[in-house]
Amino acid sequence: MLRRLDDLMSWCRMEFKPKKSRSLSIRRGKVDEATTFTVAEQQIPTVSQEPVKSLGRWYDSSMKDTRRGAETLELASESLLAINKCGLQGKFKIWCLQFMLIPKLLWPLLVYDICSSTVEAIEAKINKYTRKWLGFPPGLLDVAMYCRKAKLKLPMKSILEEYKCGKARLLTMLEESDDPVVKTV
Repeated sequence: MLRRLDDLMSWCRMEFKPKKSRSLSIRRGKVDEATTFTVAEQQIPTVSQEPVKSLGRWYDSSMKDTRRGAETLELASESLLAINKCGLQGKFKIWCLQFMLIPKLLWPLLVYDICSSTVEAIEAKINKYTRKWLGFPPGLLDVAMYCRKAKLKLPMKSILEEYKCGKARLLTMLEESDDPVVKTV
């Protein structure tokens, strides 16, 4: 079939770019590395050789999101350390956290299927640095930092709360879709 497509493309005076394509062969539920596909006498790289990114989501041969959760946790740790090392005052570090880091972390949390325990671990790291930057005692509960009904309200949002709201928003959007195929997903 690929040869026929290649013939049709050459007849149209067009050509495929195999380096920009990816292939994935699955046999009996497992990724088959032995099978290769060629177009225009060039081998198409497999997804395991070169992962592909589409709409902000990486696809590789494992076809699982477990590694993405660990990568997001590592990104959070590295970013918090970078914010901590900068010479800003604590309130400006909190601003960087709220308006730069948390939105950056929310996208992979929404796109990938990451468990809430990973998000709780990220929030624990964020809370540790937040207490340090604002000079709060270590025994201060998380409820006091994110409470909306207390007399002293801090304008901070919890990444766990934002994660849950994002997942609920996504579920509602899918359930209330006009497309019957999308509704069943």
